[in-house]
Amino acid sequence: MAILELDMVSKGYGDTPVLKNLSLAVEEGEFLAILGFSGTGKTTLMNLMAGLVLPDRGELRFRGKPVTGPGPERGLVFQSYALMPWLTVAGNIGLAVDAVHGHKPKAERAALVTRYIQMVGLAHAADRRPAELSGGMRQRVAVARALAMQPDVLLMDEPLSALDALTRANVAAEIEAIWAADKRTVVLITNDVDEALVLADRILCLNPDGSLGAAFPVDLPRPRNRSVMTEDAHFKVLRAEVTAYLMDVGIAAKLPETRSLPNVTPRHAMPKAYAQAAKSFTDDRYLHYSQLHKIYATPKGPLTVVEDFSLTLKKGEFVSLIGHSGCGKSTVLTMTAGLNSISKGAIKLDGVHVEGADPERAVVFQSPNLFPWLTAKENVAIGVDKVYPKASQAERQEVVEYYLERVGLADAMDRSAADMSNGMRQRVGIARAFALSPKLLLLDEPFGMLDSLTRWELQEVLMEVWSRTKVTAVCVTHDVDEAILLADRVVMMTNGPRATIGKITEVNLPRPRSRKDLQNHADYYHYRAEVLEFLAEYEHGAKKKDAA
Repeated sequence: MAILELDMVSKGYGDTPVLKNLSLAVEEGEFLAILGFSGTGKTTLMNLMAGLVLPDRGELRFRGKPVTGPGPERGLVFQSYALMPWLTVAGNIGLAVDAVHGHKPKAERAALVTRYIQMVGLAHAADRRPAELSGGMRQRVAVARALAMQPDVLLMDEPLSALDALTRANVAAEIEAIWAADKRTVVLITNDVDEALVLADRILCLNPDGSLGAAFPVDLPRPRNRSVMTEDAHFKVLRAEVTAYLMDVGIAAKLPETRSLPNVTPRHAMPKAYAQAAKSFTDDRYLHYSQLHKIYATPKGPLTVVEDFSLTLKKGEFVSLIGHSGCGKSTVLTMTAGLNSISKGAIKLDGVHVEGADPERAVVFQSPNLFPWLTAKENVAIGVDKVYPKASQAERQEVVEYYLERVGLADAMDRSAADMSNGMRQRVGIARAFALSPKLLLLDEPFGMLDSLTRWELQEVLMEVWSRTKVTAVCVTHDVDEAILLADRVVMMTNGPRATIGKITEVNLPRPRSRKDLQNHADYYHYRAEVLEFLAEYEHGAKKKDAA
């Protein structure tokens, strides 16, 4: 029996339509996951279900009655934790319990608080305040608070998206266990296909135009273990089907390309005769790390963060650097960029020691660091004007517009950075880096602040633009699929301090690569299992001496 129904529901803001003619039914006790790219109206849909906004057309019904506003029978967990910082874990949950169950005796309310604190595994932290908790723990408080209100339907709006990959996987497993014990109806908005497959009975996709897309029943046995599921043939097929659908509708929504790149030379390009002479002895050792160390002075004495990092990249090679938080990945990258001093050892690029920052080494950070008052074109042009001093103004402008179009911003070049989403700003950052025609491209968690589906899209953009330039690249990431998708080699780092290279996996997958195609390749899940096994070994603090 349907507990929540949408009947031809549409919603927009001003003249902008967001959701179009949605009809769906959520069954009692069902765990429904809704997937879609950024801007498809997922959060608007969740707000409609919660009664925080009302539809422009159509009707939304709860147990057969029209929804006219919010109610305690529909508990909502937001993307941000929204906890009271001055209250303890128990106090935050108790506040919600008192608001909904104030008519119950004090002892009964206290028992509810205790029950749900224990259910999310926070009994040891009941007296801590939010500032004393990790991100994963704070989100568990938010889940416990919603559950303690004992709603008929639990609505979860991307509750795990602010967490790192490992914490996100662990909290998702806890949510599945909680749901299995309580069997409440759950609607989860998520941008992570694996998360949806681990948790849901059914997946619904939202199309970029705000219409309802394909539905996928998830008939995988419960409880679902991620590491076991990775080897399950049906999981692989279902994962590939959902991924293919989302990629197809995302690609269909893109604008066509119309511009070509002008024939201009950056100031750091080698003279042709020298490039030919140098080719034989530098191309195989284009970027060379030799016994690299980073040591910080602390009140307790020297702290070695990175130790004896040695690696050689060929010209045109793409390497992914992966490992747990604190393993020194970004430290290696900032030393390569010349933004962080080298304590011991050396880095050579094209036979020359790296000393200080230089446009020949372009960096894309997790946050794109744009000037908010400038347009996309103006932000990219700042670097281009310095790198192409002999090009005409028209040629430099062509370079700017070419790369902005390649990253999907043909219709937003004149929009200010302040008016852009995180995904759009990161596109500008990628366009700016490629527009410098660098000798080396350095990417520091470039998609870490973005939702999973936007990451997919920008990974495809990055691969497409990289395939045209074949620039030597190093990408720091915590995303296993991203590491394999992008790289020729995945370099895995041991835990810090004294972090170093623990293992290197050669990724012999054909290029050009597409996430959709790779999931059907016989070796893809072998590489994935190899990297996941290494990360699992180091999850609990394995040290350098244990490395393979």
